[in-house]
Amino acid sequence: MKKIILLLFFFYSVFTFSQKIESYKLSKEQIVQRELDQVSDFPIYRAFEFSDKGGVYGLVLAENQKNISKKDTLNTKIQAVCVMNDHGGFLEKWRINDLLEDYEPKETNIWFWTKYCTTKDIDGDGYIDPVIVYGSKTEYGEIRRVKIITVYKNKKYVIRAVECDLDYCRSFKKDKNWNMLPQKIKTYLDQLVVKLRKEQNLILKDG
Repeated sequence: MKKIILLLFFFYSVFTFSQKIESYKLSKEQIVQRELDQVSDFPIYRAFEFSDKGGVYGLVLAENQKNISKKDTLNTKIQAVCVMNDHGGFLEKWRINDLLEDYEPKETNIWFWTKYCTTKDIDGDGYIDPVIVYGSKTEYGEIRRVKIITVYKNKKYVIRAVECDLDYCRSFKKDKNWNMLPQKIKTYLDQLVVKLRKEQNLILKDG
């Protein structure tokens, strides 16, 4: 009996630890094939499929494309939805919604900064830790708000920043529960903030 239990434990361990951590961007055709176009209220700008020890997931980043011109597409609302494949259907795991805010100068566009969004296992525990980055721009084309949202064990941890040349109207805040994140994830996000400052010429500091 002991041998059988040990064998079962061995095969379970091999199966568990052999599950691959994978993530890749989906094409428009793949989005339709997987019916991910049905999980969001807006047109999908980018979609990912990833798998980890928890299962197979779909993540869509959608923008409402309110004003479309030859030069640019402007959004007033955005939405990120993460679903899990569940017996031929979808089980929603989490959702992010945001929209333009009533600032001066006026915000005219909000969009996902997909260059900085990632779906990878940052802390090495066998589960993907999605990082969603998005920003807003003013009517003068300047970046106004930046949000970095990390989802760890289905809970959101947010960095909120408001850009402004003047100290009194600038802010940079991490959630109160920030220290509950593993150190590897905190380090990754701190490095991402440094990268955003350098590459996008942002301040990302308190006033």
